[in-house]
Amino acid sequence: MMEKMTSSRPYLIRSLYQWIVDNGVTPYVLVDALVDGVDVPEQHIQDNKIVLNIAPMAVQGLTLGDDAISFSARFSGKSLNLLVPTEAVLAIYARENGQGMMFNEEPGSTTPPDDTTPPDDKPKPSLRVVK
Repeated sequence: MMEKMTSSRPYLIRSLYQWIVDNGVTPYVLVDALVDGVDVPEQHIQDNKIVLNIAPMAVQGLTLGDDAISFSARFSGKSLNLLVPTEAVLAIYARENGQGMMFNEEPGSTTPPDDTTPPDDKPKPSLRVVK
């Protein structure tokens, strides 16, 4: 019998964040704003998604936790506390060259499939595979 494992997503996010920062480029996360628990500035959400710059010089108090990413950042001059559950992270990548990772649904994830658009009509991500 196979043991149920925890999600690999938070570990991959932390590793890719460190790799992106170590290479001197800017880490961005693409977030599904419809996932329960997402707390981001609504005026910056487009197509139910938001891209967040999580570079060390852009945020304060960044925590890349197992269940959520939390930090404070400035939007239009106001400091806001943001919360992004890890299952809401669709991708983490470098702004400058697009290198990073898109995330697929994991087996046993609690997020229901999106039935609003046929799969062939969904826009293709512009990220490259990192080897």
